Amino acid sequence: MLKVRLTRTGRRKRPSYRVVVAEDSSPRDGRVVERIGYYDPLADPKVFHVDEDRVKHWLGQGAQPSRTVQGLLHKQGLMEAWQPKPLSKRALAKRQAAAGEASPTDASPS
Repeated sequence: MLKVRLTRTGRRKRPSYRVVVAEDSSPRDGRVVERIGYYDPLADPKVFHVDEDRVKHWLGQGAQPSRTVQGLLHKQGLMEAWQPKPLSKRALAKRQAAAGEASPTDASPS
């Protein structure tokens, strides 16, 4: 399966990233199929540039973007908003407990 994701470049404490299409099993900075853009998060304003035609091509071929790339593409208007997966019951109970709410499983009979 192909993924559209970021690979890190740049020096220590000064990251910049390339937007690449790579196999799911390849390491983060490993072999890539194609470089399609770049992202500099430390520039002011942040710089994100991709070849729109190639992005549409690879997404049409079934490549899945990472969450970060999907958010960046959404800001560029190239992709619909990312929809988070619904929380599991366990995760929902944990979140409620952290917020100080009593979950239905914690309620004791009166």
